Amino acid sequence: IEEVIEPALAAGRWVLCDRFTDATYAYQCGGRGLDREAVATLESLVQGTLAPDCTLLLDAPVDTGMNRIEGRGEPDRFEREELAFFERVRASYRQLANNSSGRYRIIDASRPLEAVQGQLLQVCEELVACWGVRHQQP
Repeated sequence: IEEVIEPALAAGRWVLCDRFTDATYAYQCGGRGLDREAVATLESLVQGTLAPDCTLLLDAPVDTGMNRIEGRGEPDRFEREELAFFERVRASYRQLANNSSGRYRIIDASRPLEAVQGQLLQVCEELVACWGVRHQQP
């Protein structure tokens, strides 16, 4: 955070992360059952008030994700988890999205790659357009 994210934000740049605190809530609290308050305390200590403006959730049924993982080679330690773990993780992400007051954009990742890419592009274009409107000079 101190080496990459904060300097980039201070310079007025956008920061894209492939994982952030929401992944900790989904995998550790949702998947493994860790206490949310403990994670929230750690989040506050590490991040302070830093929080994402927008989260893109690529959502697909667990069996779809598992089928895609099979073709990638040796699974990592998370990919070796049981299906029930991933069902809990997915449910946790969806709960975070429902409780986020509009920060999440849910992308239907069960569709073919080109369709997912198209929806991602559309969402990103909308975000850039909104940012441009908010930052126009008078």
